Amino acid sequence: MPVISVPQAFNEEDLYVDLRPMLGRALFLKCEGFNFAGSIKLKAAAEMVAAAEREGVLTPHSVLVESSSGNLGVALSMIAASKGYRFICVTDARCNLATRLMMEALGSQVHLVAGRESNGGFLGARLDYVRDLCATDDRCVWLSQYTNPANWRAHYRTTAPAIAGSFPGLDVLFIGAGTTGTLMGCARYFRGWHRPVRIVAVDSVGSVSFGGAPARRMIPGLGMSVRPPLLDDSYVDEAVLVEEADTIGTCHRLASRGFLFGGSTGTVVSGATAWLERHGRPGLTSVAIAPDLGERYLDTVYQSTWVSDLYGDDTATRDNTCRRPRPDSARPTPAGSRAAAPAEPAALPGRPPARPGRHGPDRGT
Repeated sequence: MPVISVPQAFNEEDLYVDLRPMLGRALFLKCEGFNFAGSIKLKAAAEMVAAAEREGVLTPHSVLVESSSGNLGVALSMIAASKGYRFICVTDARCNLATRLMMEALGSQVHLVAGRESNGGFLGARLDYVRDLCATDDRCVWLSQYTNPANWRAHYRTTAPAIAGSFPGLDVLFIGAGTTGTLMGCARYFRGWHRPVRIVAVDSVGSVSFGGAPARRMIPGLGMSVRPPLLDDSYVDEAVLVEEADTIGTCHRLASRGFLFGGSTGTVVSGATAWLERHGRPGLTSVAIAPDLGERYLDTVYQSTWVSDLYGDDTATRDNTCRRPRPDSARPTPAGSRAAAPAEPAALPGRPPARPGRHGPDRGT
């Protein structure tokens, strides 16, 4: 019987959903939303805070500051409340109302930026505000999920070993790409595993992470308006891009069978289904990572007016998954020609935990 004294001490690591009855394809979905933060972001948040505390960057008088579209903000709000830190989350209009209310209920201050970048993204405006905070208040500690190596190390140490233990015959792993912390931690781990595992990144159309053209994205979680500083293409075998309309269709399809998942999970499952339609074969062992659950999306992904206004009346019933091939210049190195990489994170280059005003991604990157 688990007994805990702090909320971050609990995380369900071994729950999978067999999606074959719903999708007609052999795919196991690792559910990461069963913790007090409600998403996989709890792992990165806990690792980044712990690393900053070990190095003395974070002290009892510090003010945590982070840019987040939602889930990491909730995770940091929970940890900050548990540890007695003040936390300021800088987010934008895409952040779900339920998510903002959760952060405020946990005692965090939430700041919504209004400005956008020329490519339609909000990230640049959020980062500008964070930099201004750090420049004007030396108590501020910016963990920077976008550049902090503790982000991917959290998944190297927890998520990937858990999958390996449950699926020793794993062939393909589908991972959503946002900051790419989960993607890079798992990819690095499986590079040194006893058998080859194909790493398939799943991203949103409109994200520039894998060389796609920037476009409007309304569902928070996956995708970036600048290339993720943590991303190393050499660890990724393939990327699948998913239209947001197909994300919504997949979410509703899963909900019709009693599984209410979040937008990021809908994107990952949609991309995995599309890939398996093209490449699946009997006996293939495939796992996808579900970053979140769906309660925070009730006023967006699961709200008929919001969906129809943005994507059309038939979106919720769509079963198609749209894949766009990546330009050749943006494709990761084929698996057979990848250079060998060390299996241990200590041998990989990284940056120290973030200090006030440091480690933010450059908008021109």
